[in-house]
Order: sequence, then structure tokens, then C-alpha cells
Amino acid sequence: MNQDLKSKRVMVTTTSFGKTDPTLRPNLEETVGKVIYNPKGRPLSAEELIPLIGEIDGLIAGLDHINASVIHAAKKLKVISRYGIGVDRVDLKAAAEKGIVVTNTPGANSSAVAELTIGFILGLARNLCVADAAAHRGEWPRFSGVGLRGKTVGLMGLGSIGRAVASRLEPFGCRILACDPVMSTDETEDLGVRPVSKEELLSQADFISLHVPATPETIGMIDKNAFNRMKEGVYLINTARGELIDEAALKEALDNGRLKGAALDVFKAEPLEKNHFLLRYPQVILTPHMAAHTDEAMNQMGWSAMKNCLAVLRGERPEHVVNPEVYI
Repeated sequence: MNQDLKSKRVMVTTTSFGKTDPTLRPNLEETVGKVIYNPKGRPLSAEELIPLIGEIDGLIAGLDHINASVIHAAKKLKVISRYGIGVDRVDLKAAAEKGIVVTNTPGANSSAVAELTIGFILGLARNLCVADAAAHRGEWPRFSGVGLRGKTVGLMGLGSIGRAVASRLEPFGCRILACDPVMSTDETEDLGVRPVSKEELLSQADFISLHVPATPETIGMIDKNAFNRMKEGVYLINTARGELIDEAALKEALDNGRLKGAALDVFKAEPLEKNHFLLRYPQVILTPHMAAHTDEAMNQMGWSAMKNCLAVLRGERPEHVVNPEVYI
């Protein structure tokens, strides 16, 4: 038991923390002085976080909105430990200016997200959701699917998740293209991936899967111009961030047939409103931001996020620092 941490207060806002490993929460509670859990059961807005954050030393965060106002309201905060890899909802500049370390858990959910991506590709190719719904209605239609052998799959982003997808696609006999400015030739050769430009990928792929973070450069990258460069009848998969896709352009591409189908786990606004246009398209698979939610991934993310948080509170440097400038 770490007596030196008994004066520390930690807030856990990710609702997945400890759900699949019953030892995780007790471990944290025995280590620090007080643990405060998310009172809402969903990601918190900045307005909801501000009155809670004042006396908190460490924050283990999910998809909460941690903007400059939240950081300025934090009187004692030393670390924002993201449960997952994305930090687009954290104001990194404001955190660095206040000396707050921001960490994440890269690689912890790569397998889980890759597996759902493969499931999406198979589901789209074989009309699984439409066929399932028809069978449940007592209908017995004949569906013609798409075989994956010889088809071209384009991966936009070849980080840990993109690489995991590529390795799982290889046995299907697909031609795999990837667009990522930092990938190495050796890496693509090992994976059987052909590096191409964004324009080449858009024009050649039968399936396009997004695996990039939401940054000023990538937000809205799949816009009307991108859809117009795609093949007629392409499939689009997004398990990364909803902000990557221009939703107006997405609707147009579904309406005009440019997109034969799509599988989306992430959206600009979550949860989807009851009258959201995507709910009207049976060829679109929709899931509630669940790509990382397997027992294995949640355990890894939970332990990694907790270790990162406690390391900072002990005065140690954690394994995964997003804003290393705080140590300079």
C-alpha cells in the first residue's frame, strides 16, 4: 500500500474502469486517499467537470471534454490520464501551460478495434445486418454478397490499429493499400501493404477504413471532394473519430450510390439523436462507440491508465506521455 499517495484524490470519469476486472477499483481505492467516480454514467461535458475538478489531484478520463476552462478550474491537478489513445478532447496547450501531464494508453485497444473493423468489413460485404433483420421479420430473401479475395482495402492511417487490421486482412487475400505520412517501407513490406497517396487510396479501394486521430489536418478529411474521388459502390468504415467525416457529404454519397454501404462506430455527436439521418439507411451499420470494449482491451486500458496516473502522483515519469514538454 502506498502511504505517500494517501493524501491524493483521484477522479475516474470513464465508466468502463473496472467493469471487467473486479480488482481494478479496489486497487486504486486502497492506494490513494479518495476516489470519486463519474456521477452521470456517460462522458462529462466541460460544464459538468468544472465544479468537480477543483480539489482533484489525478483524473482518469474517458471521452470527457477537458477544455481550458476545466484545466483552469483544477487547482491541484497533476495528471490527466486518458483511458484510450485519443486526446482530441483534451486541451493539450492549456494542460502544458499549467504543468499538467497528459497520458494515454496506446496499443491497449488495438486488437479490439481491429477485430471490430474486420467484423464491419465482413458484415458489409455479406449484407449481414440487412439479412438478419429480414430473417427476423420472417422473410427469406436471397442476398448476393461480395467476396474479399482480390478486393482492395484502403487503410487511412497505419498506426497500431491500422497495422493490426492489415495483419488480420492478409489471410483473406485482399490487396491492402495504406496512406500514412510516417509509415516506413520496412513496416509496409512486413505487413504486405502498399503505401500510396490519399488520392490513390480513395480512387482504388473497394473498402476504405479510417484509422487516424482527429487533428486540425484530419477533421473533415472525408468530404464531398473525397467521396467524388472514390469508386462507385465503395464501402466506408470508421472506428476512429466521427469528426473525420463530413456528415452532409456522407448523406449525399449514400443517396447517390457512391457509397454502397458504411459501418460507423463513432459520430460527431454521441449518442445519435432519434431523428438522425443515418438511422434511415439499412445499408449502414451503426454501433455505439464500442470498438475498444472487449474484456481484454478494457483491462489493459484500465491498468495502464491507472499506472500512468499513479506514476505522476508519485513524482515519476509515466510510460506514455502525450505532452512531454511539461518535463523540459
